Amino acid sequence: MSSSEQARTELPPKYYLEYFGFVLDFVQKMYGHILNEPEKEFLRSYNALSEDARCLFIRFSNRRGAFFRVNALAYTEICDIPDAITELIENGFAEVLSEQHAHRAPEVLNLLSKPELLLITQALAPVIMPPKAILKADLMRWLLHEYSFKVLYEAVDALEPIVKVGYEIEVMMMKFLFFGNRHADMTEFVVRDLGHVRFQSFDEDQLSVRFATRKDADDKLMVSLTKETFYELKDELPPEEIYDWFMNWQGGLPDDLSLVALPSYRQLVLKVGAWLERKKLPEQALAVYQLTDHAPSRERRARLLHRMGDVEEALALCDDMMAHPQNADERFFALDFREKILNKKKRSTRRTTQALQAAGSVQIPISYRYQVERGVIEYYREQGHNALFSENEPWRALFGLLFWDIIYDTNVQAIHHPLQRVPSDFFLPDFYFKRHSMLKARIIELDSKEAIRETIRQTYTDKFGTTNVLVGWYPELLEAALAVVELITPTQLHAVLLEMASNLQENTRGFPDLLVWDDEGYAFVEVKSPTDHLSARQLHWQHFFADLGVSSKILRVEWITD
Repeated sequence: MSSSEQARTELPPKYYLEYFGFVLDFVQKMYGHILNEPEKEFLRSYNALSEDARCLFIRFSNRRGAFFRVNALAYTEICDIPDAITELIENGFAEVLSEQHAHRAPEVLNLLSKPELLLITQALAPVIMPPKAILKADLMRWLLHEYSFKVLYEAVDALEPIVKVGYEIEVMMMKFLFFGNRHADMTEFVVRDLGHVRFQSFDEDQLSVRFATRKDADDKLMVSLTKETFYELKDELPPEEIYDWFMNWQGGLPDDLSLVALPSYRQLVLKVGAWLERKKLPEQALAVYQLTDHAPSRERRARLLHRMGDVEEALALCDDMMAHPQNADERFFALDFREKILNKKKRSTRRTTQALQAAGSVQIPISYRYQVERGVIEYYREQGHNALFSENEPWRALFGLLFWDIIYDTNVQAIHHPLQRVPSDFFLPDFYFKRHSMLKARIIELDSKEAIRETIRQTYTDKFGTTNVLVGWYPELLEAALAVVELITPTQLHAVLLEMASNLQENTRGFPDLLVWDDEGYAFVEVKSPTDHLSARQLHWQHFFADLGVSSKILRVEWITD
């Protein structure tokens, strides 16, 4: 869609009514068998509402917060807002502010501006007034400390009527079942219909459920909400209390936590452990890290154990990582850290540092200090070479364009709704396990540069602008991808693509920054400024390319100051 067409695109006044209805119908179709009685009652009652009442309820549900100032409501597409509010209240879709909302008092007070809160304060305590320079948050805390919620909500209600949206839990579950997570929201429909995002097209009859059982959905949602709670509490409570809270929560988890929830659980464990480390609580961080072996848990545990004097266990973890590395970071860390522990009297140098020190160098004007790779490109072009950026994006695009239909194949049961951007198994080992036969069959088809180029160009034309987790659609994309294909052999490309497929979370990054070539040959070049470091993932690809016979090198930059 052109920019002029996007500018003319207008959504109908009640576009959100159609979107919400689609979500509810989809959830009933796909997950009707796992809905509980309150959720079924919500669906029955919602369908019985008038159109205006449904519109206002959706407006409430799509906004932040649960409480709303009645006088501030202004939606031109809703004929009679007061009547719609009355209908919502009578049918349990909204509630008048009352004492039962005391546990959410801060949300209620936050609806008011600081001057309005000062007016309430003056009316309640004209003698004992806080200073006018007081921050709104401090004023809210003072009011909640000094007065009961009954007194406060009556004062607020006298200023302006407040209502709270109902069925919060049920609506949350409907959206969660549709999107499969807490990140995506109803704006996905908007960006689609405005033409900002072109989604991959799926046959809806071929979509599979994300949650096969109610337990799958409940466990995944529980972990997601706990993660949100952690982010809220970590700025309010001391680290020791956060640790106690988290360990109590995790101690209450079922032994059979759903497989669907496990990836989110592991991520939460790692985030909490890292946060406790930053808060200088090593023993607590170690206890949290021990809840999972998922990277980088073993690395962090080895560091903490060594720091705390438990050398043998630290060495055992290094041995375990060396024998079964989950990624390049674990592999090189285990080698380096084990050597550091055993050679106490010698200063050991990490393998990434050794590789960087052994690299050649080139002199670049210091004016390129903030565009180091650009400076090296200009250097090579001045020498008569061709050069372009090749870090990650061309390789990701090659994978995405050559395996597009395999990535988004609905038969592997990783596509669950029509607005899905990323298959649910994309960053899991399941991706390769489910698709390895299809990937290898495609590799056999791509037996020549001509076949590879033809597939790339055809997919690029057919899918241009369509969202793909690996394809960025930047202007030089096709040129860069075809340049890689032209310079390396099909067998070498096949090996790189299969290495990427084996661990897409890790192996879609760390590729060399530049591709440089002329009539004599080519090289992928990892560029490092004087203050930059080489990562384990970057060293992995240097080794992998060397084993394949792909020309690649590390290049240190030295600044020219004259």
